[in-house]
Amino acid sequence: MNIIVGHTNMDMDCIGSMVLARYLYPGYQLVRSRLIHPVARNLFNLYQNHLDMVTLKELKGVQVDTIVIVDTRTYRRVKEYLDVIERGTGDIIIYDHHQEKTGDIQGAVLHQIDVGSNTTFLALEVIHRGIHINETDATIALAGIYADTGNFTHENVKDQDFQAASYMLKHGASMKLVKSFLNALKDKHQITLFHDLLNRLYYADFNGHFIIMSYMELEQQAGGLGAVVEKVFDVENADAIFSVFAFKKENNVIIIGRSQKERINLNDILGKFDGGGHPNAASALLKGRSGPEVFRSLEEHLRTELLPAARAGQIMSTDLDVIHQDWDLLKASMVLESINHTGAPVVDKDNTLVGFMTLKDIMKGRKVNQMHAPVKAYMSRKVITGSEGATIREVADIMYKNHIGHLPIVRGDRLIGIVTRTDYLNHLDRKIALKV
Repeated sequence: MNIIVGHTNMDMDCIGSMVLARYLYPGYQLVRSRLIHPVARNLFNLYQNHLDMVTLKELKGVQVDTIVIVDTRTYRRVKEYLDVIERGTGDIIIYDHHQEKTGDIQGAVLHQIDVGSNTTFLALEVIHRGIHINETDATIALAGIYADTGNFTHENVKDQDFQAASYMLKHGASMKLVKSFLNALKDKHQITLFHDLLNRLYYADFNGHFIIMSYMELEQQAGGLGAVVEKVFDVENADAIFSVFAFKKENNVIIIGRSQKERINLNDILGKFDGGGHPNAASALLKGRSGPEVFRSLEEHLRTELLPAARAGQIMSTDLDVIHQDWDLLKASMVLESINHTGAPVVDKDNTLVGFMTLKDIMKGRKVNQMHAPVKAYMSRKVITGSEGATIREVADIMYKNHIGHLPIVRGDRLIGIVTRTDYLNHLDRKIALKV
């Protein structure tokens, strides 16, 4: 027998990958994990007959030749299969999109690619071979792509993810069904936990990052905690969230993290706790540890190991276009036109910031035929400024609350730079390197 397996606690991306792997390896048998991730349970139950997965119990005593592993390269995540099956002489073939440096499955042939969803990886192979996908499999695969890319909002999303999703839609994938599978909070206990968690949030600043943390003790492990944390993260505008749950009966603790910043790589952070996942979504299960101890350890780890947040001084423009207060409005107008800006800081002879001049200010002088009046007579003197140590979040808040598109950066009264909308957007899109 030849088989296709995914990681333990199969999620939608794992199931989507397995479904498409079956097209690449006809006749191979899908094998289910003992655990199905809560977010994928509804999909799995509805398509159980179609998936036709065998259990580990049914594999006992059966010789397995070739094994195809999807969505992981880590032995502990497929240990439940490898410890049960009787190996033949076939290969172990891995398809994994996680960007881990090494895998630890001996003798395996690793295929890897940097895309947002592992289902996308398999879809690209299907597309390359021109294989037709039936509507049910296309729907399952599309759900996997949407789930693992955060509805195409995670930073690791690539153009291939859209290509794969388009291919599934062309083959009849039902977006209505996909939407129903992605509805995170289906159970009553999840909704209750969601409201409880909102009342237990702890807001912290770690190295300039706005982090939300929470701690909760439960009698026993409850399904769908990841979906609850994700929904809280959607509601709160934080850089990252870390929720610690302690289960009294099992004497276990789980950490669930979500991040929207490249500098908060959850795969690296939770690796210290033997956890993992993706840079934007990861978890760790710790057995035999006390909840308060784990929470304190996580706090200390974040405080000491988290990369500092980017600051205004690292993204500001230092090659400044300025207007001098003694110029007349005509010269200021010509300078703004030549640099194609709507405004610029106004400085004195010592480069001290004294105001801000915009085209609207100049228009006031033009209307009363005062284009030869000095800039200082028409400039705005109340200038909103920032410091080079302000975090990017603080810069964004200042610009948003004051409805401005330019934020002069000062050291004392001296102008040293300016953050524009373009600087901010380029930083978010990572088109410019941070200045050190």
